[in-house]
Amino acid sequence: MSGTPEGPHSATVAAPGTVRPPVTERHTLGRTAAELRDYGAAFRAAHLAMAVLDREGLVISANDALAALLGIEPAALSAQAAADLVDLESDPRSWHAYREVLDSRRSRFRCTRRLKHSSGHALWAEITVSPVPESPTVLLSIADISDRRELQARLRHLQMHDPVTRLPNRTLFFERLASALEASAQVKGASYVEGGPYVEGASHPDGAGPGDSTDTGSSPGTGDGGTGRIGLCYLDLDGFKAVNDTLGHRTGDRLLAAVASRLTECADHDGYTRSGGHLVARLGGDEFAILVEDSTGTEQLADLARSVLSALQRPFDLAGQRLSVSASIGVVERSTAGTTPTGLMQAADTTLYWAKADGKARWTLFDPERNAHRMTRQALTSSLRPAIERDEFVLQYQPLVGMADGIVGGVEALVRWNHPQFGTLAPNRFIGIAEEDGSIVQLGRWVLRTACRQARQWQKDHPRVRPLFVSVNVAVRQVWDSDLVADVAEILAETGLAPQLLQLELTESAVMGSAGRPLQALQALSDMGVRIAIDDFGTGYSNLAYLSRLPVSVLKLDGSFVRGFRYDEGVHPSPADETIVEAMVQLAHRLGLTVTAECVETSGQAARLQRIGCDTGQGWLFSRPVAPERIAEMIAVSPLEA
Repeated sequence: MSGTPEGPHSATVAAPGTVRPPVTERHTLGRTAAELRDYGAAFRAAHLAMAVLDREGLVISANDALAALLGIEPAALSAQAAADLVDLESDPRSWHAYREVLDSRRSRFRCTRRLKHSSGHALWAEITVSPVPESPTVLLSIADISDRRELQARLRHLQMHDPVTRLPNRTLFFERLASALEASAQVKGASYVEGGPYVEGASHPDGAGPGDSTDTGSSPGTGDGGTGRIGLCYLDLDGFKAVNDTLGHRTGDRLLAAVASRLTECADHDGYTRSGGHLVARLGGDEFAILVEDSTGTEQLADLARSVLSALQRPFDLAGQRLSVSASIGVVERSTAGTTPTGLMQAADTTLYWAKADGKARWTLFDPERNAHRMTRQALTSSLRPAIERDEFVLQYQPLVGMADGIVGGVEALVRWNHPQFGTLAPNRFIGIAEEDGSIVQLGRWVLRTACRQARQWQKDHPRVRPLFVSVNVAVRQVWDSDLVADVAEILAETGLAPQLLQLELTESAVMGSAGRPLQALQALSDMGVRIAIDDFGTGYSNLAYLSRLPVSVLKLDGSFVRGFRYDEGVHPSPADETIVEAMVQLAHRLGLTVTAECVETSGQAARLQRIGCDTGQGWLFSRPVAPERIAEMIAVSPLEA
C-alpha cells in the first residue's frame, strides 16, 4: 500500500484505462440534473406569470400562467419580443431601463403597466425583469395587481372626495389645479394614468409609483392645444351658519349636497362642448370652487357665475323644509404662465371678500387695480411704524391768508410720507391706516413737535415780523389714546413756542357730542391758550348752538361749499351755497368765532367770501402746500406788522 492519503475528496479505485470523477462531483452532477428538472416543473406549474428571455429580449420559454394572463397560446409566445408583449417601447424611460438589464448594466428593472388581454379587457400588472445568475438568460415575471389597484382606487376616492357632497375635496382640487398650471406635470400625469411606468429606483411618494395612482383628476382638456388660460369661480353661501345653528347640521348637510348638485349641473352645462367639463369641488365648510381649465376668457367665467347665482336663487326643498340661500362669488381668470396655485387662490379669496363687502348675493371679477390698492395698503400698514422711526415723514405748510388784507397770518402743517417704494404720499393715503393701527399717536406727536419747532424757528429768523401761528391736525384717537394735554405742554415748553401761536384742528364729527375725557382735554388746551378749530365744518352735525358750550375758536368751512362760488369754466354759482355760507358766518361771528374758508381757488370765490364776511382763506389761489423755505420767503416779503 502506498502512502497516498484517502479521504472524502480522493478518487476511488478504477479499472485500468478508465478515469472516474470523484464521488462528490458525480453526486453534484446528479443533483444538478434533478434540480433542473424540478425547476422546469416548478416554472411551468407556477401561478406567477413568467418567461425566460435571451439577451435580445426574445422569449425562450414561457409558463402557462403567462399565456393565460395575456390570453395567448403558450406555443405562440416562443421567440416573441417581450417588450412587445408588455408594451415597453411606448415609454422611453422604461425601454431604456429594460435594455440596461438585457445588457447586464442594471441588476433589475420593475414597472407598472396597463396590459390588454386578447379578449379585450384591461388589467394592471407589475413587471419585473432581472438576469438569471450565471446564465445568459433573463427572467421576466408579471404579477396581476388589478385587485390591488382597484382597492387603491377606492381608498383614494374616499380620501379625495367629500363625504357630504361627494364632490372632489380640497386635496384633489389643489392636485388638479397644480396639474393644470404645470404643463410638464400634465403630460406626465396623463401618461401614468394611461399605463405610465414606474421604474424602480425613481423617487415616488409613499413607495408607490405614479402608475399606482388612480383618480388623479387629470383633465383631458389639458396639455397641447389648450388656451393657456385658467379660470376659477370661488364661492361661499351667504348665511349658511344661520341654517346650521337654527335647523341643525343634518339640514345643513342636505343643503350642501343640494347646492353641490346644482353647481355640478351649471358646470356640466357650461363645459358641455369641452372634453371633461369643469371640476366642481367643496373646499370646506360652505366654500365651493369651480375650476375652468382652458378658459376662453372672462366672459365665459362671468356667464358661469351668473348661472350659478341664478341656480342657487331657486328655493331648495329639503325633507319638507323650503330654504332659500344666496352666494357670493369671486371670479378670477388669467394666463397659466407665471400663475401659481397659491397666487390664484389668494386672488380668488380677495375677490370673494370684495363680493361680500359689496353686498353679497353677487359675483365680482378680480380687478388688478383694486388689488394693487389693497396690496399697497397692506404694505403701508406694515411699514408705517418703522417709517416714523426712519424719519421718512416731512411737513409742508399751506398759508392761511386774511381775506380783508391779504396778509399771511398763519400756516397749516400738512404731513407727507416720502415712501421709498411708492414715492411721496399725501395724508389721505396713510392717515386712516395710522388711526386704525394706533400709530397716529406716535405720528401725531412727531407732527406737533416738528411744526412747533418750525414755527419758533421762523419767529427767530424774522423777529421784526408778526409771528405766524401754526395749525396742526389732531385725530380723535390722539385724545383718547394719549395724554394730549401733557404732550402739548411738553412740546411748547421744549420748543419755546407761545401757546397762542398753536392751533389744533379736529373734525366736526370728533368734536360734536364730545363728553368726558375729550371735552376735558379741549377745555384744558383752551385754558392753556391754545386755539381749537373745527375742520371740514358743515359736513357733519352742523350744530352751531352746541358750539357755544365748546372751547372752540375757529370754524373751517368745508371746501364743498366754497366750490359752489365759482363762475369760471361755465360753472354757475349756487345762490343756495352762498346763502348757507353767509348764514353760518354770521352765526359763527355772533358766537365769537372766526371763520376760515378752505379750497379757495379763484379770485371770484375770494371776493364773494370777503363780501359775506369770511375772515381767512386757504387754497391754491394763495399757495399750494410748500416747503418751510418757501414760507420763509413769503415772510421776508410780506407786509406784516413789526
